[in-house]
Amino acid sequence: MQGGLGDYTREIAREFARAGHEPHVITLSMAGALPLETSEGVTVHRVMPAWNWQTGGRLAAFQHTHSLDVFNLQYQAAAYQMHAAINLLPGWLNKRVPTVVTFHDLKVPYLFPKAGPLRRRAVLGMARNAAAAVVTNREDYDDLERERIANVHLIPIGSNIAPADLTGFDVNAWRRERAIPKALTLIGYFGFMNESKGGETLVRALAELRALAELRALAELRALAELRALAELRGRGLNVGVLQIGGQTGASDPTNMAYAAHLKQLAQQLGVAPFIFETGFVDAHGVSTAFAACECVALPYRDGVSFRRGTLMAALVHGKAIVTTTPRIDLPEVRDAVNMLLVPADDPVALADAISRALSDRALRGQLEAGALQLSRQFGWGEIASELVKVFEEAAGGW
Repeated sequence: MQGGLGDYTREIAREFARAGHEPHVITLSMAGALPLETSEGVTVHRVMPAWNWQTGGRLAAFQHTHSLDVFNLQYQAAAYQMHAAINLLPGWLNKRVPTVVTFHDLKVPYLFPKAGPLRRRAVLGMARNAAAAVVTNREDYDDLERERIANVHLIPIGSNIAPADLTGFDVNAWRRERAIPKALTLIGYFGFMNESKGGETLVRALAELRALAELRALAELRALAELRALAELRGRGLNVGVLQIGGQTGASDPTNMAYAAHLKQLAQQLGVAPFIFETGFVDAHGVSTAFAACECVALPYRDGVSFRRGTLMAALVHGKAIVTTTPRIDLPEVRDAVNMLLVPADDPVALADAISRALSDRALRGQLEAGALQLSRQFGWGEIASELVKVFEEAAGGW
């Protein structure tokens, strides 16, 4: 599966196996993929034809056959085609086996037209009916606490991409293969073209950054002092482009495709389409090489930077200078101009200013890179898996 949910499940299952546990992953059947496969101690069962009203019965039968100690539901509404049956699973399964729900976000499912508050209640009902609830970020933890949900645990995610060994990597050759001009400075963007991740803000910021690039070139060519002074005064006109790293739409959220098409149209309208490059879906090594080709990374999340974002974690562990949006709640670990540069959400001018600052100030960029690496050390998968096992043991012990 392309996306953070599949990556998280893979990394956690591997850590469970390394610790001596016996993890089973139950997922959708896939054309061309084995229905049963074991790798690195993780057994993957691609046996679910769809997520629907029959899902609960199939999982109950699976539990009976395999005698599971704990069932851990990795929840993100879009990953289950927004089907309401998933929201009923904790209440159904928890009568048979301790069921822990890991909420990757608290977004609501589709129930039926005009369902309104029932959609929110469906998510909260999952947390209440589970043996325990795990959230990946402080915002969701506070949300469930306000709802007086018992037995909630805050356990962060780690980077779904481990930095590759890039010994011998030739960035110029890499650029030539992709027809990226050598003189063009690349700003990295990692993740799907999802509206919540601020893709439109980034496209507009790119237009801001490039606004006087041609004017600067003209001033140098003709030695026109007035034009050069204007370009310097504006502080724009940078010869920059955006590198979109990884797949653009993913496998779970159909709205990503429409949003990606909207962004392409916007880039054409603003005249920056020739300066946006895509790697397409690449493996972990491909992500690392793409990060290495970028001078900084822009992640303009519309809801503010959060540790639930795997794209953020990947940029941190790769030691990139990150420009992102101010968190909507206080996150003491996030330090402006120390481990990332913060700007308001939905503000392309502020985003352009911060990117320009990071690109032009080598000392600041070095500080941001070092700060990112230091912060990333708080989110190791081994420690995360150990915390989850404690939650599972507590749930199983109370059964």
